[in-house]
Amino acid sequence: MIKYSPMLKFGILTTCLIASALVLSACSGDAKDTHPQQLVSKRQAIFKKLTKTLEPMGLVARDRKDYSKGEFQAEALALQELSSQPWPLFAPDGNYPPTRAKPSVWQLPTEFKKAQDSYLATVEQLVKVSSTADMAAIRQAVNEVEKSCKSCHEQFRSER
Repeated sequence: MIKYSPMLKFGILTTCLIASALVLSACSGDAKDTHPQQLVSKRQAIFKKLTKTLEPMGLVARDRKDYSKGEFQAEALALQELSSQPWPLFAPDGNYPPTRAKPSVWQLPTEFKKAQDSYLATVEQLVKVSSTADMAAIRQAVNEVEKSCKSCHEQFRSER
């Protein structure tokens, strides 16, 4: 039986761990955004913020969280502020990996603009009803925002 010194064992273990990490990272399917302006990464970050901002309002609409006028209104206003930010990042040179946008974003710009406008209108309605405490109107407005997101995703976003 061969006896290894503790330092040698540590070196072997460290080498194995580093090699494993390199192999796993090489197998990762996530493409990196290497575009100088990182348009895709910026879009994705904004969409994640939009989702996180909408989630608490969805909980209120589904009676999983109590309605608080000030809190709900602040969330709606935050959503409104974010809602116009991703669209300029769908620039002509913004169609590259790792985008999940379908080619139809660039092939059907009029339809894509209509989807944006529809989304912005639903967010505007949500802001209008956010301070009313009219739960039926709030539920309807949250549902319309969610439907607008889903509709746009179905037409303009690939699953991967």
